Amino acid sequence: MSSNPLSTRLAGLKLKNPTALASGILGYSAESLQRIAGAGAGAVVTKSVGLTPRVGYPNPTVVQASSGLINAMGLPNPGIEAYAGEIRHAKTVLAVPLIVSVYGFSAEEYAEVAKAAVAAGADALELNVSCPHVKETGSEIGQNPVVLKDTVRKVKAAVRKPVIVKLSPNVTDIVQLAQAAANAGADALTAINSVRAIAIDIETAQPILSNKRGGLSGPAVKHIALRCVYDISEKVKPPVIGCGGITTWQDAVEFLLAGASAIQIGTAIALKDPEVFTTINRGITAYLKKKKLRSVKEIVGQAHRN
Repeated sequence: MSSNPLSTRLAGLKLKNPTALASGILGYSAESLQRIAGAGAGAVVTKSVGLTPRVGYPNPTVVQASSGLINAMGLPNPGIEAYAGEIRHAKTVLAVPLIVSVYGFSAEEYAEVAKAAVAAGADALELNVSCPHVKETGSEIGQNPVVLKDTVRKVKAAVRKPVIVKLSPNVTDIVQLAQAAANAGADALTAINSVRAIAIDIETAQPILSNKRGGLSGPAVKHIALRCVYDISEKVKPPVIGCGGITTWQDAVEFLLAGASAIQIGTAIALKDPEVFTTINRGITAYLKKKKLRSVKEIVGQAHRN
């Protein structure tokens, strides 16, 4: 038995602890990914990359909310051909699994980007089928179970690495979409991406973000994400990664109890600092010791069993 109570496995990946960097925060360069891993993350997820370069939206792209952030970046990225070099570099400096987030405007594009990411060294892929602020990709795919299933199947056929599907909360029934992804062969599911939101400047009487609408993340969405994890893990077989508003070790434990096998942290890094990973891992370790448990895996889904 491992002497590390936090060690776990997720879709075939070995993690020294159940925390990971969420896509979208400090995930572009090998150096920033290395910094996050050094701060205690058990895995890292890159920012989303597509088939071709994309500039993204003009400023303002981020606005502070009362309990989180609203952003509409527009998926800026250099394209997978250019980013492949960063993936290769990251693999030389990281001692934790590297998960590359990919997006596309069709199932075929997702598969092509995924294949290139794996060729560059990605340990796993996270399909961004839930971006709430870019048309014709993201949520348009993740909200349609037929299209989602086709996308996952094509990616699975193109690569031999774990495929994680990041789900949108902006749907009527997230469990239905989770089941579609699982039936298509998804190795794990991330719940959730940000929640569609807007902020308005009362002096100019205009939306603040250049794209008008964006995605809300941070503490404000925690209980929405927690409910999604609970519902999905109750009905769907693949492991679930909890994501949304996790800022403390207590938050992390809640998600694990709800059925998450691991958790992702994003906005908390911007609101606090990367050391949040160390703080959360210490808290989970202390919780396990208090409960006289030997492994973090023992609390996964406990809220269902109780």
